[in-house]
Amino acid sequence: MTKKSLIGVIGSGAMGTGIAQVAATAGHKVLIYDNNLQAIERSQGNLRDTFNRLTEKKKLTEADAKEISSKIVHTESLTDFSDCSLIIEAIIENLETKQFVFEEAEKIVTADCILATNTSSLSIASIASACTNPKRVLGIHFFNPAPLMPLVEIIPSLATDDNCLKKAKELIDGFRKITVIAKDTPGFIVNRIARPFYGEAIRIYEEGIADIPTIDWAMKEKGGFKMGPFELMDLIGNDINYKVTETVWQQFFYDTRYRPSLTQKRLFEAKRFGKKSGRGYYDYSEGAIMPEPKKDKLVAEKIFMRILSMLINEATDALYYNVASKEDIELAMTKGVNYPKGLLKWADEIGLEKIYVVLKALQNEYGEERYRPSVLMKRMLDKGEKFFI
Repeated sequence: MTKKSLIGVIGSGAMGTGIAQVAATAGHKVLIYDNNLQAIERSQGNLRDTFNRLTEKKKLTEADAKEISSKIVHTESLTDFSDCSLIIEAIIENLETKQFVFEEAEKIVTADCILATNTSSLSIASIASACTNPKRVLGIHFFNPAPLMPLVEIIPSLATDDNCLKKAKELIDGFRKITVIAKDTPGFIVNRIARPFYGEAIRIYEEGIADIPTIDWAMKEKGGFKMGPFELMDLIGNDINYKVTETVWQQFFYDTRYRPSLTQKRLFEAKRFGKKSGRGYYDYSEGAIMPEPKKDKLVAEKIFMRILSMLINEATDALYYNVASKEDIELAMTKGVNYPKGLLKWADEIGLEKIYVVLKALQNEYGEERYRPSVLMKRMLDKGEKFFI
């Protein structure tokens, strides 16, 4: 693959437009395809606004902004992608739709073009199965907003060629992104391990242990998280967050650890998606007053330890099942969702025994497999091992 390549992006929504901006800033020529003219016009307008803001804030000179912008071209014809070295698909999270797009793209591109999907939770192997040459298909998962978030998960499928993986990683490293390699399992690294941050917070709320602002405050006050789980769900969008949870749960054969909540399902059905819709767990309408948390430190400690224990257990299980290396797991959670510490190092600091005691107490109280401690955690405790020390 040449140093500066022609890159195709399928989908001109926020994610596709953001990926195009990242690639063009790295010096590549980029084509953005969409079959919806209004979506293309929105993408063009959003890019103009973005580059204007960057020049106003003096993060780019006007000349640099003009040069980067000139590298991005929108098209309504997929046939324009015939000379691309890499294509990144960033459309709706629907397997059949993605398979159709990959099947069509493969008919147009050269034999050595890499085909990548930006899916956050769907099987790469399933998407690749639509292609006659699945060896050149892999996942390249950016986080939203792509220009600001430093992490990219790269996910080979069972069929992905090693050389394809190497070339894709080199290219994305050249975008000045932090790359991690993940196994093709539901949710990959971040969307798998982060599930309890949302799911267990909702469970605590549903049980009446604490209200929404108190749970958010507890995770920020005790854990140092920049945002609480409900604030973050409202920012991500409850439509997106709920659908990712549902997909991961289904792909794990309905394991109760990943089961979605009725609370979020009802918000999704009511179209209370969060900030973008004006209402989610919080009311963002003009003049709305944000509720105050109940600042009880004992309750905060209980909330924090319950959610953190579940997160650490999930990270431990991801390591046990070889989803990623321990170094990539730590990078993914600190750079992908901005956690204050890597979860495995956090476990070393607190002590695995303390985490295990919390999980076993929850398992005994509820009688649910949801709280089962990882096999790796039990083995490490038996041997007195730590993750890094």
